[in-house]
This record gives sequence, structure tokens and C-alpha cells, in this order.
Amino acid sequence: MDVLQISNLSLNLEGIQILSNINMVIREGAIHSVIGPNGSGKTSLMNCITGYYRHNLGSIFFKGQEITSLKPNRIAGIGISRMFQHIEIIREFSVIENILLGKHIHLRYNTFQSLLFYGKALKEELKQREEIEEILSFMGLEEFRHRHAGSLPYGTQKRIELARAIAANPQLLILDEPTSGMNQQEKEEIIQVILKVHQAFIPTIILIEHDMKIVMAISEYISVMNFGNLIAEGLPHEIQKNNLVVEAYLGPRADGNYH
Repeated sequence: MDVLQISNLSLNLEGIQILSNINMVIREGAIHSVIGPNGSGKTSLMNCITGYYRHNLGSIFFKGQEITSLKPNRIAGIGISRMFQHIEIIREFSVIENILLGKHIHLRYNTFQSLLFYGKALKEELKQREEIEEILSFMGLEEFRHRHAGSLPYGTQKRIELARAIAANPQLLILDEPTSGMNQQEKEEIIQVILKVHQAFIPTIILIEHDMKIVMAISEYISVMNFGNLIAEGLPHEIQKNNLVVEAYLGPRADGNYH
């Protein structure tokens, strides 16, 4: 089953062509990587999917529903969540408060109930906090629950942002360079967490990542972009042997693979 369908999508910002006629299908249950050089349009494509950019031409369907004209909060509400390239946590908030922000789209009580904090509001809050505690435990963040997020190491902050993204209970999770700025140990830890998250919470993941060893190791399918165009798609072993991809992005390797 196709979770996401992108058809003939083009994006022009202030006279600059950012994306040109992109066609892409994301299969349910896959870790689907989107790779390419800096400036190739990967993040711009994710901005279109999540409603932050309004593309000029084309359409996007999520589980059969067109989301082309929806606002970001509506798109989040129907099941698409995102971990940004640059950390977007609120540094002054505690870890648990940051993760609770991912739950706001699921709150169903009105302003009066929230002020008095009774009935439906109380039940909703208790339910959400129970789920947050499960996520804290799963992500290994229990000991930091009441610490200010900004006081914690970079790798831990990345885990907090991932925890907030999965708190929204998405069906599709977009990870924009989750290992950027990390040392090798932090990279290995966050990838193991992502694989656990994929298995336990979210069946479908779009991954933007520059570390080709990671991409080739965990991706089930790969799309390659360059100068706003989709230049290749295929299985990992097909992509690393594609001459267009090698020329545009991967570069030659003596051993012929990136594992």
C-alpha cells in the first residue's frame, strides 16, 4: 500500500525553481531515504509535504487523502510528524514538557474544561501523561524528565526531539538529517533508537541523511535528488552502482560499496 503519493510537484520561490516535476511514492512500512547534495531540494520537498511551503504545481496524497492545500497543523493531525534538521526544542522547558508538546494535536477538551481541569480535561491529561511516560522509558530519557532540555548534551536533545515527534502518534515520520552534528558514538545510538521506533511505533519513515553508511545499512528504498530534480530511485545496491548518482553525489569508492 502507498502511504504517500507525490505527483508532478514543482516549487518556485521568488523566481527560483527549487523543485521540478517530482514524482515519488512512499510505501507503507518502509524506511525510504531521500539523498542528494546540499541544495538539491530535499528539505524543500519535506516542507511541501508538511505544508510549510505551498508548491506551485502538482499534488500530494496521504493514504488516499489529498493534502496539497492543508496547513501544517492539519497535516500533523492526520498522521504526519517531523523531526527537523536543526534542533527545535524549547530549551527552557523540561524534557517532559517538550515531549508533551507533541500531544497537543490530540487534545479534545474545550477552554472552559482546561481552566477548571476536571472531567474530560483531567482524563485526557492523565492519558497523555501515561503515554509520555512510556515514551520516556522507551527513549531512555526517564532520568532527565524534569531537567531543562537546553542543559542536556546535543545527542540527548536529538532524542528529545525524536520523542516529541513520536508523541504525536504519526503514521508517517519524517527525519531530516537526524545525525547531523553528532560524533560517531552518538550516530550509532540515535540510529539504534530510530530502528526501535520504526519497529515499535511508526511503520513508515522518510529519512534524509548524508551519512551513506547509515543510508545503505537501514534503507529499504532510496530516492536521489540533484538541483531540484529526482535523478534516480531504487534499492540500496542499485543506487550505489548508478552512474548518475555516483557522478552527482556519491563519488567513486575503491571497494564499490558504502556498507
